[in-house]
Amino acid sequence: MLVTKKIHENVQKLPVSFQAEVLDFVEYLLIKSEREVAQQSELDWSSFSLASAMRGMEDEDTPTYTIDDLKVVFA
Repeated sequence: MLVTKKIHENVQKLPVSFQAEVLDFVEYLLIKSEREVAQQSELDWSSFSLASAMRGMEDEDTPTYTIDDLKVVFA
């Protein structure tokens, strides 16, 4: 039996006040799911953006700095 059918059958057995609670919980789960999808999408874009910005930099020579290169020394 499908889960949705089992849920439907069991919810119909509940008093109306409990059915309202079930509806509230289902709506909460939908919002939570949408938020998680949005967060994952944001993380994916962030990773893509960083990878795009840094592309090619791994081949660049990085300068070697010494203490003599500092203009201000904090003690």
